[in-house]
Amino acid sequence: MALSVDGDTLYFEFPEVHQDAELAVSFHRTVRVPDDGHEYPLPPSLGRFPLRVVDDRPVLPVWQSEACWIKFDTRYPFLVKVGAGDIDAVTGGPWTPEPDFDAEDYFEVPEQPWLDGFCVDGGLVRQFVAMPLGAGYTVEEQLGQGPATGGIRIAASPMKADVYELRRARTDDRQHMMTFAPPPPPGMGLGAGGSITQRVATPVEERGVWDTDRRSAAHVVLVNSVQWETLTGAAPPTEPITARDYTERGYPWFEVYDESVARKASTALSGVETVSRVLARRGEDPLAGNETVDVPEPLRIRPRKGRRRA
Repeated sequence: MALSVDGDTLYFEFPEVHQDAELAVSFHRTVRVPDDGHEYPLPPSLGRFPLRVVDDRPVLPVWQSEACWIKFDTRYPFLVKVGAGDIDAVTGGPWTPEPDFDAEDYFEVPEQPWLDGFCVDGGLVRQFVAMPLGAGYTVEEQLGQGPATGGIRIAASPMKADVYELRRARTDDRQHMMTFAPPPPPGMGLGAGGSITQRVATPVEERGVWDTDRRSAAHVVLVNSVQWETLTGAAPPTEPITARDYTERGYPWFEVYDESVARKASTALSGVETVSRVLARRGEDPLAGNETVDVPEPLRIRPRKGRRRA
């Protein structure tokens, strides 16, 4: 198995399992939806975040209060877990790279092609929003038990090769974990933003189809623009466009045509404070660009049939 970064993409490869067992993970800049009590359709991709390896650690730059979503590309089935620091982004429980089949703290790819935020309801997520650690903005600081580590964690296990081959034929025409070196305490983590209509599908595969003895995990470090330039010598991306500016320019929003069964809400994640509420409680300046937006009729997409999210 191998982990690598190439072309702003994180690759999980398991050639010892099957030649097709490769998962590509990319992190996309996007419009931050307002946290105003309304539900918004899926925002677009504004391009991939730059992703570099610094001292054996994958690192990407974010502006404070910038939003992101995570894309998963593969033709081979994977069991995937996502963590915000040391908190599971699906259940709100403590992060572990191992799947908990009873708690269903994972999802299945390619059935789940992307994730925009914390799963707070069957058809609703709270958008991933980057915030500095140390002031209680992040979900990890609100739900975690120890010092916050920040960043984004990804763990992936491939389907067993014999199961994959059997299914492909029907339709055809050591416990080991590999990780990048542990990062030092970073300065950025993920807080909860506005509400986006998105289903996180309930797993349907039996636990025996997954090769959990073969698993790779990565901890992607989030750094601010100054840290990025110091580490890489490259200028950070420009600040992202606001939801109001994006909509006024006539750009599209999206809706997924999805008939999958949505999972139950996470009680822990449903109760977290959003970034804007933490700011208000602390008496700080309100979140810029948080004004309510009247979005046009969203474009409907079918991700399982090859349609791309712009």
